[in-house]
Amino acid sequence: MTEREERASLKQRVDHVLDEFVSAEARALADIDASLAPVADQLHAATAHGKRLRAAFCYWGWRGVGQPDSEALVRAAGAIELVHAAAVVHDDLIDHSRTRHGRPTGHIALRAALPDHARPKAGARALAMLVGDLLMSMAGQLFTSSGLPGAFLNRARPVWTLLARELVAGECLEVLRTGCAPDPDASVKVIRYKTAKYTVEHPLQIGGLLAGAPPRLIRAYSDYGLPLGEAFQLRDDLLGLFGDPERTGKDPADDLAGNRPTALMAHALASATPAERAELHHLLGQADLGARQVERVREIARRTGAVARVEDMITARLREAHDALAHADLTTEARSALADLATVSATRTH
Repeated sequence: MTEREERASLKQRVDHVLDEFVSAEARALADIDASLAPVADQLHAATAHGKRLRAAFCYWGWRGVGQPDSEALVRAAGAIELVHAAAVVHDDLIDHSRTRHGRPTGHIALRAALPDHARPKAGARALAMLVGDLLMSMAGQLFTSSGLPGAFLNRARPVWTLLARELVAGECLEVLRTGCAPDPDASVKVIRYKTAKYTVEHPLQIGGLLAGAPPRLIRAYSDYGLPLGEAFQLRDDLLGLFGDPERTGKDPADDLAGNRPTALMAHALASATPAERAELHHLLGQADLGARQVERVREIARRTGAVARVEDMITARLREAHDALAHADLTTEARSALADLATVSATRTH
């Protein structure tokens, strides 16, 4: 199979694991009371989409040690996608996002379940928060019931704990940094903890630890995974503003309306003229930005060189990841797959 076919095949296997597991959990929830059906439906909605990159990194972290293909490992890798689904539900709540993948986000969709509620918006947000909490619990359940031996799971448990802690730390840092003075270094720290580590570094390390990888390979996974995870999120920030909403499933005004401390906006604000800076400060944080206002932010981001700087940051990190991979002591098959995943992660268009 080609690398692309290999990625597609693994994605299908992870999709099957998640569909089967989530369906069983959704039925169990709905069986408690018929009124819980809309909440159960959101478990499906939150897990139905995704490139399954986190599962892929975990899988190749395992294969890189020399372990064979394993259905139990695919189940364990799929558990990390449930962590991602939980994070997305919570992130949409924090950011007041209305759409994702072209569909209403959980806290918007759940308003329909509360036609007679005194405060339907608040009630829907509460339900969505609980959906995210349940997804995080389900992730741990799928991981521990994957079928891998207990001794294998115990080797990875400390990094699983670290993944959750650092993900929450990143979300908190973003909230704390929102609206602060532009600081590109602080913006990179936010994405490192909010996204980079749990997207690439930790899934790779978990796969490696499950497989019994030596400390040297675990370090190599970090040397590859951390810069690549940062490149992944930097690309995501660019696509958030400049990508095609039909392909990204994201409203280009979302990051602007949330006044999120992205590296892109930090560089734009730092290099803008006083008039441009005042204009950006006026637009950032505004709800219901129009197409003309979004285009004006794009113009400023291009003119200040912020877009070019972020592209340079992505290129440098991708190069760093490939260099680390070239020196890592892992199987040839895994090296090839991880090189392909690096390019896909950093140069994708949606």
